[in-house]
Amino acid sequence: MKDTPNRANAGKFIDPAVTAGGEPRASVALSHPQTLWFNTGTLCNIECLNCYIESSPSNDALVYITEAEVAEYLDQLDARGWGVTEIGFTGGEPFMNPEMIGMTRACLARGYEVLILTNAMRPMMRRKMREGLAALQAEYGDKLTLRISVDHWSADNHDAERGAGTFEKTLEGMRWLRDTGIRMAVAGRTMWDETDAQSRAGYAALFEAEGFEIDATDPAMCVLFPEMDESVEVPEITTACWGILNKDPKDVMCASSRMVVKRKGAEKPAVLACTLLPYSPEFELGATLEEAERDVALNHPHCAKFCVLGGASCSG
Repeated sequence: MKDTPNRANAGKFIDPAVTAGGEPRASVALSHPQTLWFNTGTLCNIECLNCYIESSPSNDALVYITEAEVAEYLDQLDARGWGVTEIGFTGGEPFMNPEMIGMTRACLARGYEVLILTNAMRPMMRRKMREGLAALQAEYGDKLTLRISVDHWSADNHDAERGAGTFEKTLEGMRWLRDTGIRMAVAGRTMWDETDAQSRAGYAALFEAEGFEIDATDPAMCVLFPEMDESVEVPEITTACWGILNKDPKDVMCASSRMVVKRKGAEKPAVLACTLLPYSPEFELGATLEEAERDVALNHPHCAKFCVLGGASCSG
């Protein structure tokens, strides 16, 4: 698998230093590391219609990362002095990884806040996972947050993306999290013909009806992601764009985060510049955090549309 610019952007996003128009391409330095992400593996219990990482019950392009491998990168964080405060876990579905509870505990025990992205469905609801989560909540409280994928506040639109019945199954998991006292956030999508205010009003009504303590007006607690449609032409980001757009490079996700993945057949994990580009080799920075400290050229349509122009961030 490989992320590549399609015909809509033919001739663009080729040279990491120069745009198709011959202008210097913008790049972003790792200026203030805040979050280190771990991809737990691309296997998932469901297959969504528009999954950016192509997670499914059969996609193991990224294999399960282990607690020992996570601990090694936590050691590197100490050695490099990055100042990271948050560890994020994404997938696939993280709770399909049998070492998910152990990995989470290892991070919490070192003082990090932990964010887990999950669909809150059957993998999370297995007895072993529920017992582990309840124990972590009892010991670490709100240092642990689960961000639940609720694509839309209505069952019809959510199920259109994720499959019939998935909305109710996700709500079942969220109700258990509510009753267990585990801090929740939500990730939705903006692909429907709604304003931001309309979407947030819909989520607010859902949260109130279910008794979920989630502030739908807070973009960190109710994150609404734009769709990553690669059939749409997007402009390349030049160094001049920062001033034109009144945008600070420090606001772009790769200024504050990196992601660790384990590729199928690889001897060791690799560090990527971006959580959104797991299959693009040009965004693989090396095996260590030290190697991953170099600048990142904004040489992909997602860099422009999703991060610079869309202003999206995976972290709160």
